[in-house]
Amino acid sequence: MKINKKLLVITTIIILLPVIIGIVFWEQLPAEMATHWGNDNQPNGWTGKTMAVFGIPGIMAALHIICLFVTYADPKKSNIGAKAIGIVYWILPVVSIAVMSATYAYALGTKVNIGMLCCILMGIIFIALGNYLPKAKQNYTFGYKIPWTLNSEENWNRTHRLAGWLMVICGFAFIVNAFILSEFVFVFCLAAALAPMVYSYILYKKGI
Repeated sequence: MKINKKLLVITTIIILLPVIIGIVFWEQLPAEMATHWGNDNQPNGWTGKTMAVFGIPGIMAALHIICLFVTYADPKKSNIGAKAIGIVYWILPVVSIAVMSATYAYALGTKVNIGMLCCILMGIIFIALGNYLPKAKQNYTFGYKIPWTLNSEENWNRTHRLAGWLMVICGFAFIVNAFILSEFVFVFCLAAALAPMVYSYILYKKGI
């Protein structure tokens, strides 16, 4: 498996598209733009216009490239699966377009339910990752890379079957939370993220 240079270029360009939108609306954008919101959908963090328009997409593009090169540097990358790697290609482009579009819309005076948007986006990402997580074999990039899973294929498989189900459940929890905006969903998802590690350790103690 080699990095798809054409797809890398396309997805990086998509991540950077909000820069063009920002330049087009430059004169209409405020000097300080809201870039962080609380659970009440009210902004509680602001960023200078230059950083918001150029910096945020630029950082996401850099992270995108780093994540892909790290993934392809994995000596066991063939175990990750083509569809899972496809998710790595497309997560940040989708996030960039969705988040920056909402940020610009809010800055230009359009009422945007940021909490709902973020929860739905997170839910879709979690469901997608949860669907492919159990299908990934042992590797050093994608999944729960802890000593017990890396030393035992059976431990890896059982742990990631559980993790996949929990991640899908968390995805639906985020989508439901889009309409109620409760902080409980974050506590639930944190517990769900820790549960597979505990389960993996229990399997290890049982000799699996």
